[in-house]
Amino acid sequence: MKIDIKNIMCPTDFSECAEYALGYAKLLSDFSGARLQLLAVFEPFSYAQGSELFESQYDMAGAAMEIESAFKKQLDDRVATLKVKSNKVSGLFAAGLPFMEIIKAAQEQKADLIVMGTHGRTGLEHVLMGSVAEKVVRRAPCPVLTVKHPDHEFKMP
Repeated sequence: MKIDIKNIMCPTDFSECAEYALGYAKLLSDFSGARLQLLAVFEPFSYAQGSELFESQYDMAGAAMEIESAFKKQLDDRVATLKVKSNKVSGLFAAGLPFMEIIKAAQEQKADLIVMGTHGRTGLEHVLMGSVAEKVVRRAPCPVLTVKHPDHEFKMP
C-alpha cells in the first residue's frame, strides 16, 4: 500500500495546543513535500437581539467584526512567518462552527491529512458537546492526526 500525502490541513485557534500540532504538521509537510494549509475558523458569537442594555452599552456586532478582523490578521501573520521557510504554505479562513468548517474545508481543498491539536474536556460539557477534534475525527473525509500537548494533564474520569 502506498500513502501519498500531497495536502495537509492544520486547523488552528492559535492556542498553545494548536501551535504544538502545527509543529507536527510542518514536519510531515517537510518530510512528504506536501502543501500545508493553515485553517483558522472564527466562531461568531451570538447575543440576544433587541437587548437595549447590550446595544446601548456596547456594540456587539462591531466587537464581533473587530475580533474577526484580528483573527484574520493573526492567520495572515502566521502564514507569512511559515512562508519564510517554505513556499508550500497557505492560509484559509472560515467563519462558522469549527468542526463543520474544518470538514467542509478538508473536502473542498482535497486534504489528504488533517493534523490538529486536541485537549480533553471532562464532565457534562464533554458528554453534551464533545470536542471539536472528536467530531472531526468521526466525520472527516481523510485521516486525522490528533496531537496532545505534553503539558496537558490527563485526569481519570
